[in-house]
Amino acid sequence: MIKQAILTQAEYYPSTHCDDRPENTDISLLVIHNISLPPNEFGGEYIKYFFTGKLNPELHPYFTSIYKIRVSAHCLIQRDGHIVQFVPFSKRAWHAGISSFQGQNRCNDFSIGVELEGADHLPYTDEQYRSLQHLSLALKQTYPAITLGRIVGHNDIAPGRKTDPGISFDWTRYRQLLICK
Repeated sequence: MIKQAILTQAEYYPSTHCDDRPENTDISLLVIHNISLPPNEFGGEYIKYFFTGKLNPELHPYFTSIYKIRVSAHCLIQRDGHIVQFVPFSKRAWHAGISSFQGQNRCNDFSIGVELEGADHLPYTDEQYRSLQHLSLALKQTYPAITLGRIVGHNDIAPGRKTDPGISFDWTRYRQLLICK
């Protein structure tokens, strides 16, 4: 359930890496991403720190190249299915970057970004699919302009620049979870 633009079942860990959406914007796109910090490693609090500008570059050599980047997503689904929300759905999270969907640029303006803790080439967990199903159905109910045809991967809106959620994401399984409920 979503109340005041927050998923009630999520841990809320607010980020300042967001801003207001343009006036009269209809939220109409759901973008699926993946992230792991350090790359291909799971667990820990690094993603939370990254999305909130608190990532310590001394904790891992890779972090020295990213710790100043200001990005966020609305939600993160961890490997165990736990959902962390960083940005209220009513706000614009900074997840899509340079992007376009069906001729409309700046996807951050009208989309919701969900990160799965993972990597392009590694399978996602059953718990992640269940949590993504729950979250997606709640989003579709709250924002009816998000239809099955308007749920995409980051690679779909930034082709050639992004590859996530990757070849290991099972779109058929995910879409079946959405239409069977």
